[in-house]
Amino acid sequence: MSEDGRQIVRCYSQDGQDRRDLDVSVLTMPEGLRAAMIAALVARTAPGAGLNSTHSFESVYRVLVSFDRYLAGLAVVPQSLAEVGSEHFDGFLDDREALGVKSIRWQLAELRRLLLRASGISATLAARLARPLPPQPPSKPVHSYTRTDLKRIAEAARATLRSAERRIRTHRELLDRFRAGDLDVSTDLDLRRRLQILDHLDRVGDVPRRDRNCGKGVYNAPEVWVMLRGRIKDIVGWLYLMPEEIAAAAVLFGVMTGQNPDVIRTMSAAHHRADGGTGAGTAIVGLCKPRRGHRAYMDLALSEVPDWISIPDRPTEVSTRDTLHTPFGLYVLVHDLTARARQFAGGDRLLVAYMSAGGGRSLKGRGWRAMPLNGTLVSALGRTWNLPSDEVDADGRELPMRPLRLETLRMTYIELHQKPVAHTERTAATRYLVRNRGNINEYRKVVADTLTSEVAKARARSTITTMTAEQVTHARDNLEQAAEEMQLEPVVLERMLAGELDTALAACTDNDNGPYTPQGPCQASFLLCLGCECARALPRHLRLQVIVHDRLTERREQMNTLYWAQRFAGPHAQLADLLEQHDRAAVEDARTGAGPTERALADRLLNRELDIR
Repeated sequence: MSEDGRQIVRCYSQDGQDRRDLDVSVLTMPEGLRAAMIAALVARTAPGAGLNSTHSFESVYRVLVSFDRYLAGLAVVPQSLAEVGSEHFDGFLDDREALGVKSIRWQLAELRRLLLRASGISATLAARLARPLPPQPPSKPVHSYTRTDLKRIAEAARATLRSAERRIRTHRELLDRFRAGDLDVSTDLDLRRRLQILDHLDRVGDVPRRDRNCGKGVYNAPEVWVMLRGRIKDIVGWLYLMPEEIAAAAVLFGVMTGQNPDVIRTMSAAHHRADGGTGAGTAIVGLCKPRRGHRAYMDLALSEVPDWISIPDRPTEVSTRDTLHTPFGLYVLVHDLTARARQFAGGDRLLVAYMSAGGGRSLKGRGWRAMPLNGTLVSALGRTWNLPSDEVDADGRELPMRPLRLETLRMTYIELHQKPVAHTERTAATRYLVRNRGNINEYRKVVADTLTSEVAKARARSTITTMTAEQVTHARDNLEQAAEEMQLEPVVLERMLAGELDTALAACTDNDNGPYTPQGPCQASFLLCLGCECARALPRHLRLQVIVHDRLTERREQMNTLYWAQRFAGPHAQLADLLEQHDRAAVEDARTGAGPTERALADRLLNRELDIR
């Protein structure tokens, strides 16, 4: 039970720093059914049940409340869990469809998980829950921001943070002078009151208050002379970042890192300075993305290297003292401006602020807390900025930019940088790039140009020399003559025929004088052997060449298209040309004859496990 008598289910996030109280006293279903569903909710939100964030706890709770509202509208309400049948599950589906709910399949899946955790469901309901859910509707195309839009967003966020930094540092300096006795405030009442507030803010983390009786009870209200100086949120902002400024910092983190919104929200103030405090700054910050399961915990390197996509078109306009153009500079600034606030809020969250009121079911009232960074706060910031877009209406007037969302910033980052961020290449291609319709035609053109360029470069390089089975037999029988014909030393040819000079896809005749390493043993990737003048392809290499060619073809469907073209289009074309020198029967025999050894070696090669790093 809560302090005000409500029955609640209290849930904690995986890191223990966030808490949500789910108010189950609002459920109106009969007591027998109500108790069973509350027990199911407890089991679903318990540690180890698969839910790790407060957002996911609230989502499950909302499904339960929706199911309760649906049951309350029935002519005959089931009195116990045993009376809940398949018709109620299907009826909930019909109810969701009638209301136009977009996440129908997800809500049904979550309701099924709840019911399966309840004790005493009927056999008919259990059979219904075992059947497949309705198919997932096709994903609707979404639009990313353009490069120009992204620069405008970044500049607006930087302007907001620069203004906040000037305000906070000015008041910090004023407070320091006051405490050092450098200010005479005996004749200036307004300055004296302002300094009194600043001192109280720094020591207590709130404005001066006193208890007042407002008729409904005692209310701890700000002093009247405090209220005369503006809103409490603005006054607290004299020394601390305000919620909208924390949102601006989150937006800038999204622009420069492309991280998931929840990852940005829970970013830690604890970090490791990989640079040792000298040279180019680099902070290693531990992140957590619970959906990744055993790979949830990861490190993010925030370096003092500008993200050139988000800076102005003329880089010379960027001051070397402007730290807000690098992820490291942004992190250090926010870390400094929120250091004192973090002491009041507790924990090690980076993005914390003072909330005048609200903040979720379990966080009502004023106080310091980690920012929720919900869509409302970020989108409200976008409306305040009111940035124009590249699009114009029929009269040539600029249209406003589409709503500001951290999810859209992440999609834009992945599109512009063409690389996955804390997910697989397949996820980047299928979940983000395929659905994105922001610059699809431009993206297709870039992919086509890259593919053509890489294939042309691969075929312009020197072609690998091949040896047929007859040539191998001739060389074994006439070593000196064959070595002279191939312009090789007899001992080198002998070792090559014995397999002592094999790399992966070929044999190397001169490891110490290759074109890719100026001096010493060659350190190039074995894929580069396909265009190296020192390489020789023998019949025994055909099996691995076929398997690697097939693996590259498979990866084309699994990876980001542009990344595949940049990395693998050249080797794929070279292998295709190499296989064309053999008849189809020989290639098929090699494919069917390849065993686990060749397949494992092919995977290690393409995963760069054989590269020297």
